[in-house]
Amino acid sequence: MTSTDYQCDNDGIATITINNPRRRNAMTYPMIEELYDNLSHASQEARVIILTGAEDAFCAGIDLNFLSEIPPEDRGIKVPTHDENGWWNITSCPLPVIAAVNGPAVGMGAEWTSHCDIRIASTNARFAWNFAHRGLIPDTGAGTWLLPRQIGIQNALRLLYSGDWLDASSALEIGYVAEIVDPDQLMTAAVAEAKKYLLGSPSSHKLAKKLLYEGLHLSVSEHQESSRRTLLECFQSEEHQEGVQAFNEGRLPNF
Repeated sequence: MTSTDYQCDNDGIATITINNPRRRNAMTYPMIEELYDNLSHASQEARVIILTGAEDAFCAGIDLNFLSEIPPEDRGIKVPTHDENGWWNITSCPLPVIAAVNGPAVGMGAEWTSHCDIRIASTNARFAWNFAHRGLIPDTGAGTWLLPRQIGIQNALRLLYSGDWLDASSALEIGYVAEIVDPDQLMTAAVAEAKKYLLGSPSSHKLAKKLLYEGLHLSVSEHQESSRRTLLECFQSEEHQEGVQAFNEGRLPNF
């Protein structure tokens, strides 16, 4: 059975696992719908999300057997969700999203990692935007929008033109991943990263993420105005009051 599995621990760390190991965790449209439903569910009860793949792969992209059953005119055009965010539900999710990349992330799988805020990779991780080998462009748009902002235009185009593998050490070198760990330590490292974020204000995380991604297409003056309004909102929040009170009392804040 193919699915995206969901669990949330008592600390509010949700883990979503792409679970189609017989196909190297390749995705079908129903699986994408389920992934988006899980993201929405996590947004209501969790504080941090970890996205990973079952067994020894992250995601092999779209399942080509499934795609062969979709008429060409409907592939990639009819986004498998009625949500206004289209393919970008990970980026638009208000929570921090960590990709725990345990193996190959290919095509759409590589795109999903670009949508995540933080990427932690095992030594077995590798990435490929191999769309040119299939006569395509990056299917969610992340490879042509987010990726060049994450690693620079030259590095992004080199990967898009060649479709070559980007191994974990090279990904760390160009700043695409934040950390590399042994495979058996991957989830431990991802959870440790997530726990750091639990010390921060949930609304601060939500607003900072929103400002950052929206700021990618705003002018400096527009971004400054948006930031000013958001900061005023923060000053009036209960979480700001708790943060200041905790500092004055020499304790950790209780968010």
